[in-house]
Amino acid sequence: MAPTTDTTPGAHRKMENDREEEGPRGTKRKISLSNCGVCGSEEAKYRCPACLANSCSLLCVKKHKDDTGCSGVRNKTAFVTISEFDEMTLLSDYRLLEDTGRFAGGATRDKLVQVPRSTARAKRLAAGARKLNITLRFLPITFTKSKENSTLFFTKDKLFLWHVKVIFPQSSTEFSQRRVLDGQTLEQILTPYIHPTESDPVTRQKLKVYVRTPFDHVKVFMKAEGRKANSVRYHELDICKTLRDNLSYKTIIEYPVLHVVLREHWKEFPLKGSADPASACKRVALQKELQDQENNRGVQVSPFLGGASETVPETEHPPVKRATREAEEGDVEEGELVDSSEEEEEEEEGNTTCGKSTDSGNRLADELEVIAGEPEGSADGVN
Repeated sequence: MAPTTDTTPGAHRKMENDREEEGPRGTKRKISLSNCGVCGSEEAKYRCPACLANSCSLLCVKKHKDDTGCSGVRNKTAFVTISEFDEMTLLSDYRLLEDTGRFAGGATRDKLVQVPRSTARAKRLAAGARKLNITLRFLPITFTKSKENSTLFFTKDKLFLWHVKVIFPQSSTEFSQRRVLDGQTLEQILTPYIHPTESDPVTRQKLKVYVRTPFDHVKVFMKAEGRKANSVRYHELDICKTLRDNLSYKTIIEYPVLHVVLREHWKEFPLKGSADPASACKRVALQKELQDQENNRGVQVSPFLGGASETVPETEHPPVKRATREAEEGDVEEGELVDSSEEEEEEEEGNTTCGKSTDSGNRLADELEVIAGEPEGSADGVN
């Protein structure tokens, strides 16, 4: 006979409760034994991929994102330890590499990347500005500032119609003005903006702080280009001079940007050190003069031998090219970038324009070498 087991009513009731808690077979809990991190009352069903916060419904998910500012996007490049590395992490890394390769392949097929960096129009503008002692540089044509530029140059008249941006920092306002004649003074350019009676009424209302200020308490600055990002300097422009005179011997990227500043804020715009413009001819002449001085140190002519020479060994090496440039132009201000390509271009121009001075210097050096090579007897015979 099989043994019979008696079950008490209490034990039977406990088994039924355990079955109800387990639920139907074949179903699994999404978030086991955890409550919602937002409301705290319901059982959690979802987990945020970014911060792993638990939530129970769509309303709690949205509230979680609004309260914490979480994006809900998983960080694909987060550090994962070896013990936590599993198949899902490996699959995630593989998909990240696929997305990276797809993005790189799409960039090579993008038409904007294949567009040339400069155009014939930009080269004509740069050549025209060079004739007026203005260094004009351009950004790639995909940049917004390049697309905004509407500057024109008339070769026959040597006339610029500039695209000018005027910024009023004390009013947090800026305006772009097209086709500004370079013969206009800065006062004429600013008249439509801050003149008490001749300016536009709507613009005057925006710039009422400037309108109430007299002209002698207003200065115009322009950023000095070609400097390091941590050493920003500005050029102070003369309001009474023309735009062409103010832009001479300065570097401009695409078009001039003018900062109109009130007297109380002048200290926020540090000025660049003053430097006298030196032409390429002067630079080359000074270079040859320094070289001649070095050659004369090696050969000294004795007056008692009637032209005979005695050689003295050189003790100093000729200066380096960059040191020569600094000696010619003066001290280079800290934070200023020096472009070596411009040096070579200026030297080539100086060699063509100042050929006479260089030829005379070479001829003098050749004569000194010939005198140094003659023996003493030949010198006595000539005398």
